[in-house]
Amino acid sequence: MLNDLLKSISTIYVAYGATDFRKQILSLCAMVESKFKMSPYNKEAFIFCNQKRTSIRVLCYDKNGFILAQKTLLDQDKMKFQWPRNNGELKRITKEQLNWLLSGLKMYPDKHFKDIKIEKEKIAI
Repeated sequence: MLNDLLKSISTIYVAYGATDFRKQILSLCAMVESKFKMSPYNKEAFIFCNQKRTSIRVLCYDKNGFILAQKTLLDQDKMKFQWPRNNGELKRITKEQLNWLLSGLKMYPDKHFKDIKIEKEKIAI
């Protein structure tokens, strides 16, 4: 469901550290504006995580109002989101990184294959 919600979103931001989940739409919008100096009224999504790292919220503006979606893990004793703990930072991530995060993986994997730019003329066949 979150992927469907984010199809029209141009940019995804992750608010590092824990967010008080008593905050609702207006409080989260105020936090985006005051703490991160950004506007919540663009085609951007802001993702927050609770203290226990068992629940995330996605805040985004959609034409004439805000959407606040939440995903909570069911097995909270064994499952945690791989959430960065650097409090107060806002980082841009890709949709692929968001999928990793929602699957329980790190947003920034330790090892991965790097893209190689190659030109056909330089290939020895």
